[in-house]
Parts: sequence; structure tokens; C-alpha cells
Amino acid sequence: MDRFYATGKRKTAIARVWIYPGKGQVSVNGIPYNEYFRDHIVAEDVIYAPFRVTGLLGKFDVMCTVEGGGKSAQAEAIRHGIARALVQFKEELKPLLRKAGYVTRDPREKERKKYGLRGARRGQQYSKR
Repeated sequence: MDRFYATGKRKTAIARVWIYPGKGQVSVNGIPYNEYFRDHIVAEDVIYAPFRVTGLLGKFDVMCTVEGGGKSAQAEAIRHGIARALVQFKEELKPLLRKAGYVTRDPREKERKKYGLRGARRGQQYSKR
């Protein structure tokens, strides 16, 4: 049985993803994805997106461990990992996945707070009197 492994990242979330031939079941940290992302509405759309684009929906089972970030970032990290694992499975899928934007890691991260400011960029409120 062939298994394909890839790492997906988004913000501070990191997902280790294994895909292997199966019926399309997804488990996250040992539990079904719909229980793990119970309150997150769009997690299913995000996770299955690479399979929809490539026409492989229901042909692979996904097992992944994910840590860090929030639920949205974790779902997108899993999507990134699945896309990269699919490229490992079949290199010809890369242009499809790239066009959909699933192969490139989203570089946006939270900017650090600077000294003398209230946040990353917001300064103190000016008081004339």
C-alpha cells in the first residue's frame, strides 16, 4: 500500500498529512474531521478542495496531525499538505493545484508588536491637552 506524506503550513499551524488509497475519509489527530472541526463551518470545503480540483474526490483517505494556530489556519494547513501529497502521488497534478493556489504556502503571518507602540503599528493616542 502506497502512502504519500507532505507537510502543510498556514500562519502558525503545521499539519503532517498522509494520503493513501481509500474511500475519502479524513481523520485529524486521530478523530474524524467533522468532529474535530465541529464548530468550523467551511472546514469540509477547505479540506476537500484539492481533491475536487484534481477529480480525485473519494479516492484517498487522509490521516493527519495538526498543531498550532486556530481552526481556520489548521484546516488550510491540512489543505496545503494534501495538495503537496497529491503532487508526490502524481507530478502532473501540480499545474492544476498551482492554478487553484493550493501548492504555494500562504506567507501572511501576524506582525510582531514593536516597543513604544500599542500593537504592531498603532501608536499612542495623541492628547492636545
